[in-house]
Amino acid sequence: MVKVSVMYPNKPGARFDHDYYRDRHMPLVKSRMGEKCKYYTVDKGLAGDAPGKPPTYIAMCHIFCDSVEAFQEGFGPHASEILADIANYTDLAPVLQISEVVVGRS
Repeated sequence: MVKVSVMYPNKPGARFDHDYYRDRHMPLVKSRMGEKCKYYTVDKGLAGDAPGKPPTYIAMCHIFCDSVEAFQEGFGPHASEILADIANYTDLAPVLQISEVVVGRS
């Protein structure tokens, strides 16, 4: 299994609509990817690495798929639509990483 992490850096003055992201954008991603997306999670940054420090990322999502190829097959045909929706909830550029899930739900 792989995890596709999409992370939004926390920058002063950035716009991020968490409600839209949770309630509209991520359901759009799931609906377009269908069974290629096994499930996803959404995170809202709360704090950094020390008391009083802001979070490194204002928000993240993690999309779980059987393989990199499964992600590409599910996301690729809908990439234009999904990426165009980003402007509806943020002015940040996301950072993406694909990881192999080594331990899950332990």
